[in-house]
Amino acid sequence: MRLRALLETEALGLRLLGGEEELDRTVRGVMTTDLRDPSRYLSGGELVLTGLAWRRNSADSEPFVRILASAGVAGLAAGEAELGDIPDDLVTACLRNRLPLFAVNEDVAFATITEYVVRQVSGERAGDLAAVVDRHRRLMTSGPAGGGPDVVLDLLTTDLDLRAWVLSPTGRQIAGAGEPLAPGICAALASEHLAAVRTGRRGPHRISLQGITYSLFPIRGHGRGAAGPVARDVRESVLSDWLLAVEADAGDWPAERLDLLQGVTQLIAVERDRRDAARTVRRRLAQEVLELVQTGAPPAEIAARLRVAAPVLLPGLGSAPHWQVVVARVDWDGGDIAGGPVAQSLLEEILVDPSVSGPEPSDRIAVAHAGDEAIALVPLPAPAGEPGEEKGPDTALHAETLLAAVRDPLAAGLADDGRLTLGVSAAVSSAEGLRGALEEARHARRVAAARPGRVCAAGHHELASHVLLLPFVPDDVRRAFTARLLDPLRDYDRRHRAELIPTLEAFLDCDGSWTRCATRLHLHVNTLRYRVGRIEQLTARDLSRLEDKLDFFLALRMS
Repeated sequence: MRLRALLETEALGLRLLGGEEELDRTVRGVMTTDLRDPSRYLSGGELVLTGLAWRRNSADSEPFVRILASAGVAGLAAGEAELGDIPDDLVTACLRNRLPLFAVNEDVAFATITEYVVRQVSGERAGDLAAVVDRHRRLMTSGPAGGGPDVVLDLLTTDLDLRAWVLSPTGRQIAGAGEPLAPGICAALASEHLAAVRTGRRGPHRISLQGITYSLFPIRGHGRGAAGPVARDVRESVLSDWLLAVEADAGDWPAERLDLLQGVTQLIAVERDRRDAARTVRRRLAQEVLELVQTGAPPAEIAARLRVAAPVLLPGLGSAPHWQVVVARVDWDGGDIAGGPVAQSLLEEILVDPSVSGPEPSDRIAVAHAGDEAIALVPLPAPAGEPGEEKGPDTALHAETLLAAVRDPLAAGLADDGRLTLGVSAAVSSAEGLRGALEEARHARRVAAARPGRVCAAGHHELASHVLLLPFVPDDVRRAFTARLLDPLRDYDRRHRAELIPTLEAFLDCDGSWTRCATRLHLHVNTLRYRVGRIEQLTARDLSRLEDKLDFFLALRMS
């Protein structure tokens, strides 16, 4: 039970004097004392009742309160029968030490409060076990998964006073009781969970954010990608499993309470598997379209298949949509883990706006996988235009923003042995353009793979002529090329702090304009000419020649 519940029980005669922000503390017991130092009898989580007989003068309050705060008690309730109003020095000491303070009406006996707290706390364990049996029965008899994770979380809140949320591996909130968590909190919780799983730490994992402790429980599905209850390798499921975040510190929970939460995760896992199975139709549609496109089927046949897919992915759509293709690949060091299924479930999650709660948006995304590659067919409603006027979609996906909100959690899950690369095509409005969109997305993904980092994406707009060539140049050739041009400048900068590399970048960015470059760098033109001369001397190149400018430009892009 929590302090707030005591305050709301009128029969206990409690009046709050300070610590309103701490009322969600959990009460695990009760103790009555008038000792000046009761620390040997405290274990943490108690509501301490005192008649203030220990107080001789105002100087006694601070040491007494500090002892209670250090012991981790939940709150202090002082009786008004002895001194009347509670002394200001005690109120101040409690505020300073962030210890909730209550005044107990002189008409209420401490025995009444003690009996109430003991009855509530002692009945909690038995109530836990009874509640989980009742929950299981209701969940299994009131339709598919009993109404989903929200039913389970509502019961946790009403029966056990626990606030909890179900999150995806990218930090998107799938279900929750009460107020939703802030996106930043969700991302941090997902990152901590994935990092803990990858390092093999035993759960539940605990993390404190903004003064609140959360306990994180994995929700492991038993469907695709798992060998029985446990996956063969954690990398097969770490980027697809949900997690349960509970606003509580599970570190001191009894075994019965931990078993109860594990049971809750199993019930939610049933719902996860059910929803995963419901994606079978959309995955099959995407697989059929993909096979037609890759085998060079006639556009009319592909268009017919798209007409079948459109009502499933965009119910009620009046006109044929535009389509985008997104290609993703997950690679693990060693190559012994199949990346296709992992990339498929991950791409289904990435393509959902992380600010949208619930699983429904993902029901309109079709993702297939072939080998280690996942391919998403994303419908975009064509915006209304004038009759006969072709107007491009304004809801297109953009590579530079697609991974922004989920980069940190994914990097934690990939750890130091995994990599995700993703490419996004331009939107097309016909079956004829779908094959080109697929190749465009694949090539954009190869461009992303040429970049450093664990999580990289590239879009169709980045496929300029020089960028098209870079992914096909072997790594050792690229390294040798950039080293030959840039290492002399880096060495000179390291020894003389001459800033030749930044000067070269600015000079090329200003198209070789001396005046604009000097202004950007806040240099005199003569100083700029000296630096450019030093660059040419160290590299035996001439920056007035187009070929040498292009070589420097490519070397900087590849470095």
